[in-house]
Amino acid sequence: MTERALNPLSPWCGRHETAGRAPVVQQQFAGHPWRLQRSGLIALCLSMLALGAAEPAFAQNAVSVNATPGSGGSTTYSVPIQTMLAFAALSFLPAILLLMTSFTRIVIVLSLTRQAMGLQTTPPNQVIVGLSLFLTLFVMGPTLDKMYQEAYLPYSEQKIGFEAALEKGSEPLRAFMTRQTRESDLGLFARMAKVDDKQPVAQMPMRVLIPAFVISELKTAFQIGFMVFIPFLIVDLIVSSVLMSMGMMMLSPVLVALPFKLMLFVLADGWSLLVGSLVASFG
Repeated sequence: MTERALNPLSPWCGRHETAGRAPVVQQQFAGHPWRLQRSGLIALCLSMLALGAAEPAFAQNAVSVNATPGSGGSTTYSVPIQTMLAFAALSFLPAILLLMTSFTRIVIVLSLTRQAMGLQTTPPNQVIVGLSLFLTLFVMGPTLDKMYQEAYLPYSEQKIGFEAALEKGSEPLRAFMTRQTRESDLGLFARMAKVDDKQPVAQMPMRVLIPAFVISELKTAFQIGFMVFIPFLIVDLIVSSVLMSMGMMMLSPVLVALPFKLMLFVLADGWSLLVGSLVASFG
């Protein structure tokens, strides 16, 4: 047999042979293929030794994830658990903003006002949502202050536990929702949940109070929107009657009435009246 057949590296080395001379790799490992295996084994052992030496350092720097009982029956959570709970609470913020504050009524009324004026994208949705958000913060300011003073400050000073802070913080929010909720809507959800509707509202569970509050807010927002639509509807009727009497049936009444509605809204200082009425409706 030839030397190429006996050499296990010959198929690889044969492609690199030049002028009948084997490359340097073949010269070093020809006839000794176990040297390659031994070098790989040595590298693997060195890697394992390095990881074993670095393991105590990783264990020393590892962050502990635990919960330890504190004084007074409270529980102290580690930083990773607190971070996880904070991010989980942030995921509920949109639902809390939409269903437990004045945001729903304000954004619906502003959207209906834009439609009543015949404007499709002016003001844009970003402006309406931003204005609704800041008006919500303005309306909910006293409630948020009570929640901060009665719940967050004692909890941050470790005077009360988390459960007590949650209960005290929900009381001002419950009082706000109770003032804006109709008794008929509250009784409806109490009957569906098989809860005694004769008990005090302060004892009503949140699963009954929140949907009743949302239904009441939607009803109030549509009532305010109906009142906003009336003056703009009168302008549309007047413009349509004038165009019909003049025989200008091919001209769009909406296009002609839009400047008059804008002028009426500006002259009446509509934004101030609308925002003032919205804020005053929460009493």
